[in-house]
Amino acid sequence: MQSGAGTDEDHRVTASEQARADDQLTGRALIEAGSPVAGSMCRAAATVVFEPTAAAVQVSDRLAACLRAVADEAADVPVPRESVRAGAALAFAVEYAATQHRNGRGARDDGWFEPRPGSRAAADELAEAVVTAARRSTDERRVRHLGYLLAEVSLSPDIDLELAGRALRLAESLSWRQLALVAGVGRRDRAPLPMDPLEDEPRTWTAWGARQDVGDLQRAGLLDPAPVISRPRATLPRLRAADLRLTRRGVLVHRLLALDLLHADAVAAALADLGLHSS
Repeated sequence: MQSGAGTDEDHRVTASEQARADDQLTGRALIEAGSPVAGSMCRAAATVVFEPTAAAVQVSDRLAACLRAVADEAADVPVPRESVRAGAALAFAVEYAATQHRNGRGARDDGWFEPRPGSRAAADELAEAVVTAARRSTDERRVRHLGYLLAEVSLSPDIDLELAGRALRLAESLSWRQLALVAGVGRRDRAPLPMDPLEDEPRTWTAWGARQDVGDLQRAGLLDPAPVISRPRATLPRLRAADLRLTRRGVLVHRLLALDLLHADAVAAALADLGLHSS
């Protein structure tokens, strides 16, 4: 038997579906939702992207359009905490780009934001990759610098998409402590590193793990000198933090992630894990 009116259950299902639809984030709401990671500036960042005429600071129109597009596309992320990280990464990108814009450094104009033959713009591809990386970055301290990478590349005509992708993959492979170590080596001329030798086999687990992090950075080609393979009966000089230098690969990661802006406390904590004290 047919009926022209739905049952109460039909109405409840419809109302439930509508509630779920109402709860879906818009692109603007996604950026604002990043506040648990990026703080109160997320609302201002969302205004810069979605309502630039009402914003107190600016980014280039091309970058704002790119961030709007990726925010709208990521707005239906099903995992709430992943939405937080995605929104925070975009907010940090706005923060960095706005600071650079205020300092007279504008977005690149070499076709980065233009669709390519048979493909979309490189800017859109990198923005999606950064948002994806931020979503899976459970150590949320790293999200800030993923956002910085997105903004820095948008201002750097000497960085192509393949190189930016390489830097992003390297960044994803590094722990927070490794990023802090790269930051410390990168600023060694301004904040000298300790002269004390690094133990090869520290007794405590924390120091052992931190020493492994240094070795992994050397083996990954981010830090010089490369690890030395010991020979029987050979006496090798002990490696010191002060001996470490960034390789070109390390310089790329340091630059694009803006690790100069990584807080000094994080560098000090990494050195303390090694059993060292910052100078």
